[in-house]
Amino acid sequence: MTQSAASPVRRQVVTPTRVVAGICLIAPFVAMLWVSSYAKIEPTLIGIPFFYWYQMLWVLISTALTTLAYKLVQREQRARKGGADQ
Repeated sequence: MTQSAASPVRRQVVTPTRVVAGICLIAPFVAMLWVSSYAKIEPTLIGIPFFYWYQMLWVLISTALTTLAYKLVQREQRARKGGADQ
């Protein structure tokens, strides 16, 4: 299979920004899979056991981390396109 000159092979480059974005996306999975760290009742928060409010807190944290990862990758892609045009 030959490549035409119009479609050059674009290789994905591992950059520090992408590593940080990957860590942001993996952190919630690690936190939720490590059940022994939050499988307890105390401390309670307004009567809600730790087990439940910790998981709900990670919903908010996951949202923030996913948004951060998206913004980082988006900014990097814009910088690459801007650098290629010059």
